[in-house]
Amino acid sequence: MLSELADAGYPVASVSDLRNSGLRYEAAVPVLLKWLPKVALREMESIVRALSVPWAKSQALDPLIALFQADPVPSDAMGELLRWAVGNALEVLWDDTRFDELVALTKDKRFGKAREMVVLGFRRSKLPKAVDVLIRHLDDPEVSGHAVIALGKLRDPRARAGLESMTSDQRTWVRKAAETALSRLR
Repeated sequence: MLSELADAGYPVASVSDLRNSGLRYEAAVPVLLKWLPKVALREMESIVRALSVPWAKSQALDPLIALFQADPVPSDAMGELLRWAVGNALEVLWDDTRFDELVALTKDKRFGKAREMVVLGFRRSKLPKAVDVLIRHLDDPEVSGHAVIALGKLRDPRARAGLESMTSDQRTWVRKAAETALSRLR
């Protein structure tokens, strides 16, 4: 993979070096996608993180949604970390044309905490129904804190009652996020 990255114009010692290079490495995206299913989990996570850039969206969104849904992703800590990293990538690559698919990912509790970052991605949505989805996620303790943050970014007054209820959440960070979100409402 590293030799193919060098051939594409990115002579790096690791995928992490590519990600941290500060370059817009568009020509590397096809190479990364080619190698994604061929590497061990740890390297797979590095590739996913390198694909978590806006310029990879058109090529990477489909394979990353498929990887998020893949079974089996090992249920050990490494597998959970990989799925969470993929969820993070989906947040970065958010695309409203895939709205219903992304909603389905956030509703599927088999994906556990990996859903957090996909839920956070709704803050990037331009669709009014994103607020409704996020309000429903306030009832899901695994993702409710991230729903609060996303609602704060969207600043929609329809979220007021749900956000007010989150000011008594047992988690301090969620209470603070709810208070911040409420202060931002139009």
